[in-house]
Amino acid sequence: MIRVLIFFLLISTLFSCSSDSATALIECTELSQKYSREDYKVIDLRKPEKYKQGHIPNAINIWRTDIVNSEKDYGGMMAKRAVIESLLGKLGIKNGDQIIIYDDKGLCDAARLWWILDFYGYSKVKLLNGGFTKWKKENRPVSLETVVLEKTSFTFTNSTDKKTHYADIDEVKSAISDSNVVLLDTRELEEYTGSFMKKGAYRSGRIPSSSWCNWSETVDYKNSTQFKEIEKLKKIYVSKGITTDKEIIVYCQSGARSAHTTFVLTQLLNYPNVKNYDGSWIEWSYFKEFPIEKGVNTTFTLSK
Repeated sequence: MIRVLIFFLLISTLFSCSSDSATALIECTELSQKYSREDYKVIDLRKPEKYKQGHIPNAINIWRTDIVNSEKDYGGMMAKRAVIESLLGKLGIKNGDQIIIYDDKGLCDAARLWWILDFYGYSKVKLLNGGFTKWKKENRPVSLETVVLEKTSFTFTNSTDKKTHYADIDEVKSAISDSNVVLLDTRELEEYTGSFMKKGAYRSGRIPSSSWCNWSETVDYKNSTQFKEIEKLKKIYVSKGITTDKEIIVYCQSGARSAHTTFVLTQLLNYPNVKNYDGSWIEWSYFKEFPIEKGVNTTFTLSK
């Protein structure tokens, strides 16, 4: 009886992972059959010069600067609700459209927009698994035409922000001394240890008590440029103590790489309690009174 129960639990888990992955991602094969549909809006999240050199047919282009809050004293924070609504309207996106997002950097930038849309309550969003890199590798059609759609009046249907995957600076402060919360730094190892400071930050180092797992470990760059298999993804995090029983607050430099990790943990691995710290290291390093750490954290194993 126990063996039968274990079997059904395993099957349920496998189907759950598969179903969630299918919901969160779209493969190149499927998109090639749907990108011309009126209710599919494909967003190319790369610099305009790259877009002009070739993009998926019917794709509309935006860049990072379109989705940041320019009113802050420091950079990187997400744009306000009204700004995103205006942007989507200018792009010709309607409520109910299926939004597909891609980039050519392992979906790091694409995941940032996914997270922002999730915060404002828009759920019909998928990332193109493998991004534009895989699309080109498979010799799929590429367009040089700049796509301009008829403007719409887009409004998020929910009146309050969805903060399921959102952490603010006060939550991060509390997490430092909370053993039930994992602060997860997803930057390069040199940024984590403080030996390198990326442009935009005000100090080098990390938030105290932070663990480390580079966001890019989850992407198979050498082969498919897609996300790694579910079991491999699980091992990456479990081996570093990042388990489903913990609350996890993820950060990077400006919330993009950490949005990617938030996507992996919540949408592909079904972690129940994961939040992305919007301000990330730029905001934390801006305030001189906030503590920082440098060097190697000996409480867990580092691995590149």
